[in-house]
Amino acid sequence: MLVAAAVCPCPPLLVPEVAAGAGPELDAARAACGDALAVLATARPDRLVVVGPAEESGRGTHPEGARGSFRGFGVDVDVRLGADRGTEPERPLPPSLAVAAWLLESTGWTDAPVEGLGVGEPLAAERCIQVGRDIAAGAERVALLVMGDASACRTLKAPGYLDERAAPFDAAVARALGAADVAALRTLDADVACELQASGRAPWQVLAGAAEGAGLSGALLYEAAPYGVGYVVAAWS
Repeated sequence: MLVAAAVCPCPPLLVPEVAAGAGPELDAARAACGDALAVLATARPDRLVVVGPAEESGRGTHPEGARGSFRGFGVDVDVRLGADRGTEPERPLPPSLAVAAWLLESTGWTDAPVEGLGVGEPLAAERCIQVGRDIAAGAERVALLVMGDASACRTLKAPGYLDERAAPFDAAVARALGAADVAALRTLDADVACELQASGRAPWQVLAGAAEGAGLSGALLYEAAPYGVGYVVAAWS
């Protein structure tokens, strides 16, 4: 059963070494992510599943100890998802899960075993929701760390240029995540999310499936678009 969830954005810029001189611009987001992860620790889960966008068309699992790197972003920073299990996983973590691993390392997470799940942008809502249900049924006390960005079309200089639909879309997402509104997350329009380059749609709908019947309440901890990309941090408990 799902006992808690943290929702965080996944730009590699959250890692200060990647952000370099722009690092302070995301200090508030980093602090909010730390607060969200503290809610997970307080819930004392038996298992933590990290869910984030990946390039797979469906979904791909990553065991505890899986490694990721930010070398592709020009910095010599490596991360590991949870404890080192003494084996070398076949596949590296996708960037979203590497950011999650960095967040967990930076907050000293040792509260429960961790595993990762990368979900592809095309994964249909119904499948996302069923994946979430399966995760929630996998242990008596499950927590989720859900990674994903809102639209990338908030300004003229945004990666997806300016789209007038972006701000209302992001506001609706922030309301749903802040209120733990499972029904609103279930009905997010996948086509619109894709057009707005919102990488969090599939992970948020996995969360919606996992949270069915859990009776969790939500809190919105951060919402901004400092680079024309919507970043939302929320905690459910």
